[in-house]
Amino acid sequence: MKKIYVLDTSVCLTDSECIRDYDNNDVVIPLKVLEEIDGHKKRQDAVGAMARSIIRKLDDLRVKGTLQKGIRLGKGKGILRVSEHEVDLLPTDLMKNHNDHVIISTALSEKKKAGKRKVILVSRDINMRVIADSVGLFTEDYDKNQVIKKESDLYSGFVTHLVDDQIIDHFYVGESIHVDEEEKPNLKPNQFVMLVSSTNEKKTALARFVSYNWSLQPVQSYKNGLWGVRARNKEQSFALDLLMDPDVQIVSLIGKAGSGKTLLAIAAGLEQVVSNQTSMSAAFEGKISLEGEYKRLIVSRPVQPMGKDIGFLPGTMEDKMKPWLAPIEDNLKFLTGDDNSTLEMYMEKGIIEMEALTYIRGRSIANAFIIIDEAQNLSRHEVKTILTRAGEGTKIVLTGDVEQIDNIYVNETSTGLVHAVERLKDFEIAGHITLRKGERSKLATIAAKNL
Repeated sequence: MKKIYVLDTSVCLTDSECIRDYDNNDVVIPLKVLEEIDGHKKRQDAVGAMARSIIRKLDDLRVKGTLQKGIRLGKGKGILRVSEHEVDLLPTDLMKNHNDHVIISTALSEKKKAGKRKVILVSRDINMRVIADSVGLFTEDYDKNQVIKKESDLYSGFVTHLVDDQIIDHFYVGESIHVDEEEKPNLKPNQFVMLVSSTNEKKTALARFVSYNWSLQPVQSYKNGLWGVRARNKEQSFALDLLMDPDVQIVSLIGKAGSGKTLLAIAAGLEQVVSNQTSMSAAFEGKISLEGEYKRLIVSRPVQPMGKDIGFLPGTMEDKMKPWLAPIEDNLKFLTGDDNSTLEMYMEKGIIEMEALTYIRGRSIANAFIIIDEAQNLSRHEVKTILTRAGEGTKIVLTGDVEQIDNIYVNETSTGLVHAVERLKDFEIAGHITLRKGERSKLATIAAKNL
């Protein structure tokens, strides 16, 4: 029997295509949801974009009929309706003017009229689902936007491979070593492989997989470091190998606090934008050498507060962005010798830019090394917007920690960062590595593990 799905505001603001995700079942949007969507339409972020998008979709559907009576969504699809609530159906303990309770009341009204048909309230709001279940409603999360079932399913970019002892010896002397697809299926382009001896598990070799038709490639170690930064573990070595490869145009680095993802990305960006041999005197004379792969380093991050927002900030766009970009500025100062004048000089010359993500739509950015920090707070729509800004000769690096998400509209299974990792892992221009070990300090590592 066809079901009736009642959609909460959080679902509509997560994915404007949600109304078409329920096959031939009917979809109901509470009138209160439309009012809440209207309150978000002027926002200049992914939530505002989704609000405007679903409003347009609903307006387009009106040419086929009325939303009050119901409009068929297409061949093989159900009927979409907008429905009012019945206040008398709410338990006395629930406030009748509370928006969430009005939406629950609408679902209860649909249940009352549905007869034997099953009515399901769909919401991203956990507490709303708990309340709905408590008043006798079937309820579920919106999982159409989830690219993985749980965080542990996320592609790590690394795998171990047991081989004969002599294979490792051959690899170290530069012989071509191939991976048999039948023996090790489903390897992805730019996935890192640790060859482990079958007779001595401590005998290993690190390699990067390209394809089953190509031999394994040795991982570039960069023992001399990049701007004073050296890899402290194998995952950091993998990250530098991807970051320094111009053929890998999109790199994603996921790791807990202190794993070095942002510092490694900025160091690799500086190395490829500004020649390391540039003397300070030549730099101040305006003779900055741009011998790297890219002409400028652009660094940004989402404007997403942790905890209670402090409200509007005064000043110009640069003044408003300064608190959000302070962690990035800290890393840049560290790499340039804690010298403000050096960093300011690079920024004045346009070699380093700290950009607001809000204004990136419509731009076409060529020959740049772009770093998007804290990308776990981006939605799929926002990540797509960023990646489609890349012009010729541009590399984009996404860094983030899926355990530190501050955006209430995404979680560890639906964030845009996870979408980028999972959707792009089969392409040879993409690479990903998950950084496992904290290297910031002993305190940071203990806190990340135990708090």
